[in-house]
Amino acid sequence: MKKLRQKKIIELVETYDVETQEELAEYLKQAGYQVTQATVSRDIRELKLSKLPAGSGRQKYVFVKQEEVEALDKYIRVLREGFVSMDMAQNILVIKTVSGMAMAVAAAVDTMKLKEIVGSIAGDDTIMMAVRTVEETRVLMDKIRNMLKTES
Repeated sequence: MKKLRQKKIIELVETYDVETQEELAEYLKQAGYQVTQATVSRDIRELKLSKLPAGSGRQKYVFVKQEEVEALDKYIRVLREGFVSMDMAQNILVIKTVSGMAMAVAAAVDTMKLKEIVGSIAGDDTIMMAVRTVEETRVLMDKIRNMLKTES
């Protein structure tokens, strides 16, 4: 039962933006699992779920394998080291970087597979990212701001 429940938890956090243990418990109950807060908390700890920015100052649970966590930390470090500023022009996000760092930062961000980004073009110190919508550009900017201030 525990393995099935934990498999369901992974499925739920990959399908929905689950922000709290209470939300996760509610989704599990809707799926037919009778769980307590303590059970959900224990499952989160055992599965090593992490919280990542979901935009607009929100966070969500994600299931990330340990090697993916280490890689993500590396990409965030590259972003931090090269980042200077960002601004938006409708659905285009423009990121300014330290001279010579645009390609490395763009590659790092592309590797994060952020769903809002359609594609990126990098020069020497500027990255242009095509984003699906104006609203998703704002969400993406929030995610990047959160990554910049989150300590590894």
